[in-house]
Amino acid sequence: MAAQTSAPARLRSPSTTHDVTNQPPPLTPYDASEDTALLEGLRREGAGWAEDEVRALGVRAGGAEAREWGELANAHPPVLRSHDRYGHRVDEVDFHPAWHRLMEVAVGAGLAGAPWADDRPGAHVARTAGGLVWGHAEAGHGCPTSMTYAAVPALRAQPDLAAVYEPLLTSRVYEPGLAVPTGKRGLLAGMGMTEKQGGSDVRTNTTAATPTGEPGVYTLRGHKWFTSAPMCDLFLVLAQAPDGLSCFLVPRVLPDGTRNTFRVQRLKDKLGNRSNASAEPEFDGTVAWLVGPEGRGVKTIIEMVNCTRLDCVMASATLMRASLVEAGHHAAHRRAFGARLSEQPLMRNVLADLALESEAATTLTLRLAGAADRAVRGDAREAAFRRIATAVGKYWVTKRGPAFTAEALECLGGNGYVEESGMPRHYREAPLLSIWEGSGNVNALDVLRALRRDPGTAEALFGELALATGADARLDGAVRGLRDQLTTGSEAGARRLVERIALVLQASLLVRHAPPAVADAFCATRLAGDWGHAFGTLPNGADLAAILGRALPGTA
Repeated sequence: MAAQTSAPARLRSPSTTHDVTNQPPPLTPYDASEDTALLEGLRREGAGWAEDEVRALGVRAGGAEAREWGELANAHPPVLRSHDRYGHRVDEVDFHPAWHRLMEVAVGAGLAGAPWADDRPGAHVARTAGGLVWGHAEAGHGCPTSMTYAAVPALRAQPDLAAVYEPLLTSRVYEPGLAVPTGKRGLLAGMGMTEKQGGSDVRTNTTAATPTGEPGVYTLRGHKWFTSAPMCDLFLVLAQAPDGLSCFLVPRVLPDGTRNTFRVQRLKDKLGNRSNASAEPEFDGTVAWLVGPEGRGVKTIIEMVNCTRLDCVMASATLMRASLVEAGHHAAHRRAFGARLSEQPLMRNVLADLALESEAATTLTLRLAGAADRAVRGDAREAAFRRIATAVGKYWVTKRGPAFTAEALECLGGNGYVEESGMPRHYREAPLLSIWEGSGNVNALDVLRALRRDPGTAEALFGELALATGADARLDGAVRGLRDQLTTGSEAGARRLVERIALVLQASLLVRHAPPAVADAFCATRLAGDWGHAFGTLPNGADLAAILGRALPGTA
């Protein structure tokens, strides 16, 4: 019997089960500098002359090329080569080409040490604004640029060393690879402070520094637990000299061209970005030059810490803004239950609340940058304000980062949980900024220390707050309460005190500089308590349309 035959079944087109609908178009390209609060702060803090450069950098940061560099640099992490093929110790860290492209743009834009060589008022503000926009491209490479920026004022404690290396640390030329430092066109600097037994308690460091017969030259023996960016040319390292904890300059390559002993034991497998390398180096007869007097290592690095803490605030504010832009873009195009997400009252409340937090963080960041700029030009009052406000900002803004990025990620739903969205990278990065350069407790205690040891810091803080006196009754009441809180503050309550200082300071800046809708909503929620425990709990009277129209015009 012949086999029965039939016409072949019609196959469905594969696209019929995978038609792409109701998905937002790609965000890229976009302009990362299209941020009203940022541009207003840039002008207000004395760097309006840099606006064109910041805008150009913002366009590049949101472009397809830079976004791809960020993805590639994290998809292909750095690799340690401890030895060459013949068995010689080399301790090199190899990076994907995308990392070098990111670094080239960052250094060329002056985001490393360049402001120290720029006499224009506002140079440090311009750098901070540049970081706020270029950070949209990728976060990890901000580490070596930040440390290079911070190394310059510390190195000035030893004028003879600064005369040699500062012109290279302030260069806008990125030249990777290990070579004699003075033979390169530009240098990067790292730092080695933390050891296993001490963490932030650097006075317990055990790395030993032994004087040689040459004045100012020592040899180091010991081990560091966290040293980021081990491919840098120079490192500022803390070690115990005969007269106590001291700061030293350690080059990877010595003036005669030989490799200094800088054994990279391993790279850390860490939370956060994958693009940067954090290492454990070992010193054994490592040649180092003393920076500042023996026994004054902590004092020598104070200026470095002020700079890197500012950059932690900047990086956290950058993550907030980048996450907000992603969430706003998604909500403006995604539809659910018959309307765009951005048209739905509850989502509008969430986005507006995030926008408030982002603007407060950005405004405070640029105010801190302005204080830093004026402090390095000799303004004592601004130096006192910077001393306390930077620690306050470092504590609070970086604490808000993880909760903010989590909420912004949730705005994308399941799409936000997928690596391709970029949101998981923001979320993993956010906790770093609270830990790096002193955890929350360290910064809170530093604020208490500043208030107790130097009455000028409290005077500078309240002088700043007084500029908004009479503009908002809730703010005036909060300032009075803060004065009372200072007199009764204890170490156990340091976090509560610093949180209150941060909120009052942010509110005073917004009352003075932001539109009424923004300032009113911030004071009502953050100061007067008309707020829930999560983002998206702004009160009924908040002008959501005005807040969104300022921060995310596409969702207003």
